[in-house]
Amino acid sequence: MPSPATPHTDIRITGWIGRLPPSVRPYALLARLDRPIGTWLLFLPGAWGILLPDAGGGIQPDERIRLLVLFGIGSVVMRSAGCVVNDMWDRDIDRQVSRTAGRPLASGALRMRHAAVFLVMLLLAGLLILIQLNPLSRILGASSLLLVGLYPLAKRFTWWPQLIMGFTFGFGAPMGYAAATGRCDAAQAMLYLATILWQLGFDTIYGFQDMEDDARIGVKSTSRLMAGRARAFVGACYGAAGVALLTAGAMAHTGIWFYPVSLLCVALLLRQAASVNPASPSLCLAQFRANRNIGLGIAIACFAGLLT
Repeated sequence: MPSPATPHTDIRITGWIGRLPPSVRPYALLARLDRPIGTWLLFLPGAWGILLPDAGGGIQPDERIRLLVLFGIGSVVMRSAGCVVNDMWDRDIDRQVSRTAGRPLASGALRMRHAAVFLVMLLLAGLLILIQLNPLSRILGASSLLLVGLYPLAKRFTWWPQLIMGFTFGFGAPMGYAAATGRCDAAQAMLYLATILWQLGFDTIYGFQDMEDDARIGVKSTSRLMAGRARAFVGACYGAAGVALLTAGAMAHTGIWFYPVSLLCVALLLRQAASVNPASPSLCLAQFRANRNIGLGIAIACFAGLLT
């Protein structure tokens, strides 16, 4: 495995990952457990969906807590499953990209059969969590597997894989809303739209790190497409996400304190967009990671809306 000090990979084998038995460590790296940022970015839209509906919607506080715990565990499991699927599809591409060449399948630390067995185990764990949700959430959760399977193919056929990622990673928002309310409605749709646009913005920033390698091997990306107008594009994504988020709050009849906290988060997103620099991979990675805290801020906004 690559050294944690190398600047050419985002794999981290320090901390508890480094203390795992050598036979287990490649599975933890395959699941990206060394980088929990992806789990946070999958979990947070689900948390928004659970917390956004107004307190008069019939859901009790202890049920919201139960759902948050289930979605938290489910996010770890399904993010891991998504990473396994992605690396199974992309192992040949990953070998040609400096940031990803050390991934277990690309490097040969694991073989495809190992990944397949691990994936089945993760999907079974995800199923155990899914059956604890209401019927509508189960249907939505099962349908999301199609997106999980198809997302890794997007970069081969379209310049908009980051948009497909938004549909995939953002699916927790409608699922969380359905789990909390047992219904689909316009507020849910607007929250999903806000999530898709938010994730399109920050994943475009993330993709700026790989543009040279992507161009060399012929991989398409929204980052390559929008590199010449990065700030305008990311700003448009974040601005539209903010409008959709505020609209979702109004449709869900959330309390008044939702709005100032949400506006602060949107302002932070727009400030980030104004300083995007595709030529600085370290800045792009830092800005991508900053979206966890901004997403937590939006979750706080949703919770604040329950208090008024």
